[in-house]
Amino acid sequence: MHDKTLTELAASLAAGEFTSRELTEHLLGRIQRHDGELNSFITVTPEQALAAADAADAARTRGEAGPLTGLPVAIKDLFCTDGVLTTAGSKMLANFVAPYDASVVERLKAAGTVSLGKANLDEFAMGSSNENSAFGAVKNPWDTSAVPGGSSGGSAAAVAAGLAPAAMGTDTGGSIRQPAAFCGITGLKPTYGRVSRWGIIAYASSLDQAGPMARTAEDCALLLNAIAGHDPRDSTCVARGVPDYREELNAPLAGLKIGLPREYFGDGLDPEVESAVREAVAVYESLGAKVREVSLPHTHYAIPAYYVIAPAEASSNLSRYDGVRFGHRCENPSDLIDLYKRSRAEGFGEEVKRRILIGTHTLSEGFFDAYYKKAQQVRRLIRQDFLDAFEEVDVLMGPASPTPAFDLGAQKDPVSMYLQDIYTIAVNLAGIPGISVPAGFVGKRPVGLQILGTHFAEQRLLNVAHQFQQATDWHLRRPQLVEESA
Repeated sequence: MHDKTLTELAASLAAGEFTSRELTEHLLGRIQRHDGELNSFITVTPEQALAAADAADAARTRGEAGPLTGLPVAIKDLFCTDGVLTTAGSKMLANFVAPYDASVVERLKAAGTVSLGKANLDEFAMGSSNENSAFGAVKNPWDTSAVPGGSSGGSAAAVAAGLAPAAMGTDTGGSIRQPAAFCGITGLKPTYGRVSRWGIIAYASSLDQAGPMARTAEDCALLLNAIAGHDPRDSTCVARGVPDYREELNAPLAGLKIGLPREYFGDGLDPEVESAVREAVAVYESLGAKVREVSLPHTHYAIPAYYVIAPAEASSNLSRYDGVRFGHRCENPSDLIDLYKRSRAEGFGEEVKRRILIGTHTLSEGFFDAYYKKAQQVRRLIRQDFLDAFEEVDVLMGPASPTPAFDLGAQKDPVSMYLQDIYTIAVNLAGIPGISVPAGFVGKRPVGLQILGTHFAEQRLLNVAHQFQQATDWHLRRPQLVEESA
């Protein structure tokens, strides 16, 4: 059962091959046996999962099952979940039990899904390797000496290892697409505003976006149908109709215009990653697509602009964790200032502190115009680059990351770690959608092909990704952990 895609599991449940309870028990057993090595979950919720599975089976018996009824998922531990520990991967929230569901969780529950638990992540979603979690690093199922990517590394690892058929992640600068690439699964970052952020613990509010992670583009379409749409509780959530994202999956690609940004194929790109990506593009040419080179001239400004804007917003968002209302509180503070200082010093990890300091500095008097305002101006130029490119082509393609997954502990310099997101960050600054699909290997470590579209082009992206997966078998490959264990 654990080797099936979400879509295949839905068909099996509908055919009565097994019940949701049997499927859930099987996956909970796998988590118990294998997650000690991977550390992909922070909290597993067997009692709630089995209760939800029983409710799904009862709904199916009554003839009330929907497309997602009874299907298990993992939820990144950044989504508030009613009555369940919600930590954001931080000591600051190590004992926080959310009193409500995030909008995404609420919609998944309404669709009849079964939550297996909360997936590990870089603390407050700040990281590219899932080594920054207060609950320990996550390991890559393809090679446990490698990172799974971040910050949604727990979600990606759980799907790749067959512990969950799908998971929810968030993407602020590549945190769905990069771990999807490193773990050989499919990960979709929707257009900013397509999915509600309400109830997601904030990192950088103008960049954060929730999205699905699964084996295939077809699975991501199934999940996006459930979670997309307007939410009046989130002022940045767009009031726009939601199409059936599965409707156009099988549309032919003849005449598709693909752009290859020259800035994505320059210095720093691993030659074997480039080779895998170019071979993937050749598959599209064989399917009738036309390929041309394009330019995104302000790409090299994306990382400096992002690492001004995101830390500035993080500095503001994380100021609420002061030891007073909720979160970690130091022992025996001598006064209010001592309470603030020690609670924050003890509760936050090193990377979070680094970004808070950067953000506070760039927002301070005398630096706001020089840094934050200038970064926002650059952001507008980056967005315009994409809009200009989409006047000429339908989609853009390139690598999701300049390298395959790197070794645990290999990136000790923060700047080197930040450069891992060089091909993903500009997408968040522009607010456009992107998807990463499996497209090969370097040794035994997966490579991801990143496909980008203009605003609200998720249907086109899912079609383009699905057709590639119909023509290739990279998404069908499984780590040894999946193949050798029941």
